[in-house]
Amino acid sequence: MAKAQRPEITTLTAAQLEALLAQVRPLVPAATYQLIAALLQTLQWIMAAFEQKTISIARLKRMLFGHSTETTAKIFPPPPQPDSASEKAAGEPKAKRKGHGRNGARDYPGARKVKVPHATLKVGQLCPQCLRAKLYLLKTPARLVRIVAQPLFQATVYELERLRCALCGALFTAPAPPQAGTGKYDPSVGTMLAIMRYGAGQPMYRMDKWQTHFGVPLPASTQWELIEGASTTPARVYDALIGIGAQGRLLHHDDTPMRVQSLRRQLTQAPPPPEGQNRTGIFTTSIVSQVGSHSVALFFTGDKHAGENLDQLLQRRAAGLDKPLQMCDGLSRNRSKEFETIFCNCILHGRRMFVDVVDDFPQECRLVVESLRDVYRVDAQAKEQKLSDAARLALHQEQSRPVMDKLRAWMNEQFEQRKVEPNSGLGQALTYMLKRWGPLTRFLEVPGAPLDNNICEQALKMAILHRKNSMSYKTLNGARVGDAFMSLIHTCQLNRVNPFEYLTALQKHSQDVAKDPTRWLPWNYTQALASADTG
Repeated sequence: MAKAQRPEITTLTAAQLEALLAQVRPLVPAATYQLIAALLQTLQWIMAAFEQKTISIARLKRMLFGHSTETTAKIFPPPPQPDSASEKAAGEPKAKRKGHGRNGARDYPGARKVKVPHATLKVGQLCPQCLRAKLYLLKTPARLVRIVAQPLFQATVYELERLRCALCGALFTAPAPPQAGTGKYDPSVGTMLAIMRYGAGQPMYRMDKWQTHFGVPLPASTQWELIEGASTTPARVYDALIGIGAQGRLLHHDDTPMRVQSLRRQLTQAPPPPEGQNRTGIFTTSIVSQVGSHSVALFFTGDKHAGENLDQLLQRRAAGLDKPLQMCDGLSRNRSKEFETIFCNCILHGRRMFVDVVDDFPQECRLVVESLRDVYRVDAQAKEQKLSDAARLALHQEQSRPVMDKLRAWMNEQFEQRKVEPNSGLGQALTYMLKRWGPLTRFLEVPGAPLDNNICEQALKMAILHRKNSMSYKTLNGARVGDAFMSLIHTCQLNRVNPFEYLTALQKHSQDVAKDPTRWLPWNYTQALASADTG
């Protein structure tokens, strides 16, 4: 590869950049302008950070591309043991890492099972080897796994024989077999397309190309028609899930930027709002609600941020219920403005601020990271022992409270004794933790309060993957379809339910679902399915 020539470095002041963007804005579409502005502002920020020497290459890499891992052992690797080489030379076997073996037959629950009898032997026959005892059947058969490749969507062409009378010209066509169905596309096609698009982030143009390779074309426009047609029944269940999720004892929530073309045009073309009421952001909010033993994942896309979507959800909460636990990060817009909740903050957001400055303050950051590691070990012990919320709280109060009290005293000491500059990276990280100490340590006061918001951030990866691969929604209607399917797919995953089988069952029994969607939730639909089949 030829060595790239060094480009001519061009620098712009903030005023020059604003003037340039003002000239570009009327020349390009609104969405393109937003992208150009974001790219230029990012480049200007990076150049300013390097010029002022406020950031290192390693820290910039973490900020731009994220952390590959944030485990304590990765941030602060243990020193090599001096006798490790001699132990290996002595031939001591290396311990195997867990979770890295091959998948066995039990790991393929969706595989078709074929029973293969023995060709020559049967139960009760005399053993051909010892000729003294009879053979009996083992409960566990030997298993072989065979995996083959095939297109995701297959097509069958039924060639119906046609006969014509040689005299009167009457035409007689063979009737279609039952397996030909009543339409060109089986209802399962729309379901699978929805799972691929919203569950796996597969854009429709890529699926179009994939199917063309196999000689079974499925145009992108047709895909959307099938997905939209398959969304009516899931939308009813989605609305029922919202009502159920509002009753949860624990509500995790967060949001991520999203692109909706029609809404972006509407926001950019609208007249200027009053001072202080400018609203330009578009978000997808994820709310994961713990309702009894079940988890409900909900997605909402629009110009409302996480706190406003939470308020809309809580409007459907039954009167008389206890205040819910609300877990989120420390942004003020995440707070509920209309309802009283037990406010909890994610302790990992505070930890991440120390990880970002670990290169500049290694000793101080090690103290914080290792202290929080001890707290997580206590929480892991509670999960392993399957403790109740009350027993988990008692365990944290006994073992985690001394660790957190000592950490808080050390943090206050850094400011009181002027050991840290408040405006430095370490000072800002300490300020963040101390300012939110109550919400961050709610797990020491309230039964069932979580340590972090990881479950919600993992749910948001579904929306982020969609944004990354499909770029944007075209309309708000498309966003609502995506919200409904994402909510049902991720709720299935949280409750260990096969999303394809579940959504297919909803399509087959759409009339029953319309009568009472609450009987067709991911964790109880099998009972409704059994009664519908017998009825």
